[in-house]
Amino acid sequence: MSLRLRKVTVPRALAYCFAIGWALMTLYPLLVTVLSSVKPNEEIFGRMFAMPRAWHFEYYIESFVSARMGRYILNSLFLAASTTILVAMLASMASYVLARSTFKFVKPIYLLFLAGVMIPIHSTIIPIAKIVSTIHGLDNYPILILVYTTFQLPQAIFLIAGFMKGIDREIEEAATIDGCSPTGTLFKIMLPISTSIVFTASLLVFISVYSELIFSVILLSSPDLYPISRGLMYFTGDHTQRMGPIFASLIMAAAPMVCIYLFAHEYIQNGMLSGAVKG
Repeated sequence: MSLRLRKVTVPRALAYCFAIGWALMTLYPLLVTVLSSVKPNEEIFGRMFAMPRAWHFEYYIESFVSARMGRYILNSLFLAASTTILVAMLASMASYVLARSTFKFVKPIYLLFLAGVMIPIHSTIIPIAKIVSTIHGLDNYPILILVYTTFQLPQAIFLIAGFMKGIDREIEEAATIDGCSPTGTLFKIMLPISTSIVFTASLLVFISVYSELIFSVILLSSPDLYPISRGLMYFTGDHTQRMGPIFASLIMAAAPMVCIYLFAHEYIQNGMLSGAVKG
């Protein structure tokens, strides 16, 4: 009995030590950022790891109002939500056709979508910038949302189509026998079954678009349209010498994504596995 416990305990103890060490490495920058967001400069540079002598929560209000972090966060949430809804709708319909259709051109089209996952985003910057400039689409949210949707669709289709391929065809055949059209089968049968993977793909799209920077730098020039990632780049004025409001802005920028991921990280992990393995 003691030998058995020793064999189990040693690997488990090593695993716990590794997990604790990794957690400390991960939480360390977050803790420093949170403490620095309520400290004046002299405490940040002189007593970075100490608790604040006075908690300056007014830095959050100052960043939200004066530095326009509130507007930038709302802009990012709007872009992310709009893109997520569009991708979820298009990817669900496309995945149903690509996963369940027997037409001979379906597989090449599916492989074409998968190729989109492997295209480096940086290789498309110049042609996209030229196209958008030609059609006078700068400072235009619909154009930016369309660009985001284009790059997010391949991954969403990969996940959702992979899941739908694993659904028993007898369910679909039974719906057809009962007189259900292909559209009805999609919305009444397939999508309810695929809710978990659609939710997972939507969360991944939302997180990716919320934190996106490259295309917002290229396609947006008006400060009123900046998302949070672009707004943090142009954090100018008296805040450049006062680190407290800067750290407060970083906390506010990260808070929505941290909350979403803490709420849905299990759905993301399970959905990724099911979408990649099935079919």
